[in-house]
Amino acid sequence: QVQLVESGGGLVQAGGSLRLSCAASGRTFSSNAMGWFRQAPGKQREFVARISWSGGTTYYTDSVKGRFTASRDNAKNTVYLQMNSLKPEDTAVYYCAAANAFSRGSDYFGPNGYGYWGQGTQVTVSS
Repeated sequence: QVQLVESGGGLVQAGGSLRLSCAASGRTFSSNAMGWFRQAPGKQREFVARISWSGGTTYYTDSVKGRFTASRDNAKNTVYLQMNSLKPEDTAVYYCAAANAFSRGSDYFGPNGYGYWGQGTQVTVSS
């Protein structure tokens, strides 16, 4: 059974940091791009970050550029999202996802480009 399990969420004050982890089991995703999305109450799920299979290329939504960093350790089948300088507007459930093998270009910036999803981890940033 393929699983993606996020961890590392929690409650943090504005300006603080959290590091999310996403551990995969059941198969390796070392050849897949991986993405991070988030969903705040009453809002649609939105793209946060994407990292290429090698970790050599990353993309971020504008609102997190310079504050969030995606990374991966393919030997551990794990991806990470380091979140610094957190703001109350970062409050959401954060999901990791594995991209479909056929996804290309703009596919990566929407949920439809991803075939496997974790259950999510709550991040709450207090002001």
